[in-house]
Amino acid sequence: MSSAPALTGAARSRATPPRPSPPEEVRPEIVRATGHAHGATVVEKPLSVAERLYNQAWLRKVVILVLLAGIWEAYGRYLDNDLLFPTFTATVAAFVRGLADGTLPARAWVSLKVLLMGYAAGIGLATLLTGLAMASRIGTDLLETLTSMFNPLPAIALLPLALIWFGLGSGSLIFVLIHSVTWAIALNTHSGFLSVSRTLRMVGRNYGLSGPGLIGRILIPAAFPSILTGLKVGWAFAWRTLIAAELVFGVSSGSGGLGWFIFENKNMLDIPNVFAGLLTVILIGLVVENLIFQTIERRTVQRWGMQA
Repeated sequence: MSSAPALTGAARSRATPPRPSPPEEVRPEIVRATGHAHGATVVEKPLSVAERLYNQAWLRKVVILVLLAGIWEAYGRYLDNDLLFPTFTATVAAFVRGLADGTLPARAWVSLKVLLMGYAAGIGLATLLTGLAMASRIGTDLLETLTSMFNPLPAIALLPLALIWFGLGSGSLIFVLIHSVTWAIALNTHSGFLSVSRTLRMVGRNYGLSGPGLIGRILIPAAFPSILTGLKVGWAFAWRTLIAAELVFGVSSGSGGLGWFIFENKNMLDIPNVFAGLLTVILIGLVVENLIFQTIERRTVQRWGMQA
C-alpha cells in the first residue's frame, strides 16, 4: 500500500490558503481624527492683540506697578493724613522737587558709590574663597565653616564693631557691605560649581585644562545661573544693609546717603520726603534688577539654552 508523495514546503504554502486577518477592533476610548486636507485642524493661528500684549513681560509689570500706585493713592486719600501716610501724588511731587533741586540725585550717588565699593570687594572675597574651596578640601572646609559662622549673622549687628575699628565714615559701611555680600555669592557659586556634571569636567581635563583654566572655561559657564543668582541676592542684601546702616549713621565728609536723607526728614516730620526717599530706593532696585541683571541673564543664560 503506497502513500501519496509528501508535499514540498512551497507546494504546501500554495495549497494552504492564507488565514484572513481578524477585523480591527474599534476601541471607543481611541479617537481617530478623519478628514481631508482641506478640513484638517488648524495647528497654528495668529495671536490676537490682547494675547500679544499679555506676552510682553514689561507690560505686565507696568500694569502691576500702576495697580499698586492706585492702591497707594486710594489708601492715602482714605486716611487723609500726610503726616501718617501721604498719597502717591504727594510722594511723586516731593520726589520731583528732590530731583529738581538735586538733593535726591546727590544723596543717591553717595549711597551708590559706597555700595559699589563694598559690592566689588565682596565679590572679590567670595571669588577667593570659592577658588580655594574648589582647589582643595581644606578650602572647602574653610568655606563651609566660615559660611556656617557668619552667614546667619546680620550685617547690621557688626556696625558697632565697625565704628570702633574703622571710625565714622565710609570704611565702616564698606565693612558691613562686604559681610552682607560675600556669603550669598560664595554659597551660590560653590553650589553651582558642585552641580557641574563630571562629563564636562572630564571634557575640560581631556583638553588639558586645570586650575584657573578649568574654572574659567568649564565651571563658570556651566554654573553661571547659580552665580548670577548669587549676584542678585548679594546685591539685594547689600542695598538693604546700606540703607539700614545709613539710618543709624550716614554722614561722611559732611554729607549722607539716601538712608540719612530718610532719617533727617523723619526728624523734621516731612513724611512726603521720607516716602520720596523710599521711592528712590525702590526705583534704583527696579532699574538694577530689570535692566542690568535681566540683560545679563538674557545675553548669557537664556542665549546658552540654560533657561526657558
